Amino acid sequence: MTDKEKEELKTIIDSQIQSAKEEIIELIELTKPIKLDNSIGRLSRMDAINNKTINEKALRDKKRILQKLDRAVERYNEDKLGVCLKCSDVIAFGRLKIMPYTTRCVKCAGR
Repeated sequence: MTDKEKEELKTIIDSQIQSAKEEIIELIELTKPIKLDNSIGRLSRMDAINNKTINEKALRDKKRILQKLDRAVERYNEDKLGVCLKCSDVIAFGRLKIMPYTTRCVKCAGR
């Protein structure tokens, strides 16, 4: 991987980290408990509870992605970003652009 590609990946990672942090803040707002004294109907309350559950899952997923991105930064700093952890082959740059936190090449990820 060239230095230019590494810098591009670092920019992508930083951008995705910032975006994930912003989404986490929004999702935390959406997952606050539903107050019992809210004057909404029974069906509206059920819908609000359902939406809260969906947003809680999205929040967990986003936090997991943020952790992966943080590990990608660590691998970048150790000059190991783009190397498959399983077979030590180079991970395709196109794959890294889409999922910069990936740790496996296409061949190993498919197994």
